[in-house]
Amino acid sequence: MGEIRPGPPQLRPGRALAHTNGASGSGSPHRSDSRPPQTPRGARPSDPFGRPGTTPPVPGRPTSLFLLLGLPALTFALITWQVVADGPLTRADERVSRVLVHPDRASDLLADLGNVQVAVPVLAAALAWAAWRSRRTGTDRWWLPSAAAALLMALVPALVVPLKEFTDRPGTPVMPPGTGYFPSGHTATAAVAYGSAALLLGPWLRARARRAVVALCALIVAGVSFGLLRRGYHWPLDVVASWCLCAVLLSSLRLFLRRLTAR
Repeated sequence: MGEIRPGPPQLRPGRALAHTNGASGSGSPHRSDSRPPQTPRGARPSDPFGRPGTTPPVPGRPTSLFLLLGLPALTFALITWQVVADGPLTRADERVSRVLVHPDRASDLLADLGNVQVAVPVLAAALAWAAWRSRRTGTDRWWLPSAAAALLMALVPALVVPLKEFTDRPGTPVMPPGTGYFPSGHTATAAVAYGSAALLLGPWLRARARRAVVALCALIVAGVSFGLLRRGYHWPLDVVASWCLCAVLLSSLRLFLRRLTAR
């Protein structure tokens, strides 16, 4: 039997020291051999700046960008082509309009919510409140979110007016003779004004209040669209095209605000 010696165990010669710097063949203080580390982070190559490990690509990002920007843009292009070419989609559009048109006082009131005189002051109040909250909390570039939303609102007539002139679409039978009804300017004004207001107010509200504001803005835009169709101010495709156009604009604003917040 071996002799029992008091005190801590002694290291045997010739053994690799797994946790000792300079162990034979390791090159690392954490391994006793030259095998690659088993963790995913350790297996990744270093980034261009020499930091260990690189950030993996975010799954689904191209798909989400396509749904937010690409799909509405393609739909808008398809509708515009059908309107200019007087395709079969416009003939179906006219049949649907004949079913929907039924002017009444309620539809007039709903359509009026898309007027510049109503929607833009609401957006202006949201711009001022969001800028005041940002400045009060000491946020860098506190004015930038409100300025971006104001610029987006200014883009609406800059985009809609040339499109009206290009498509030169006549109005519904209940409207006076004339052209320039595609896309719907009232729908675009309402969507961008109320949608931008919701995006600006959202970060400063609690989750329940934020959901309520988003739902309210969506209901207002839906009400404006219904009022325009019910009153006969626009064809259904005029309204749907404005939805697609504003989806691209509001998604761009949302991405910009998220990047600004991340920075």
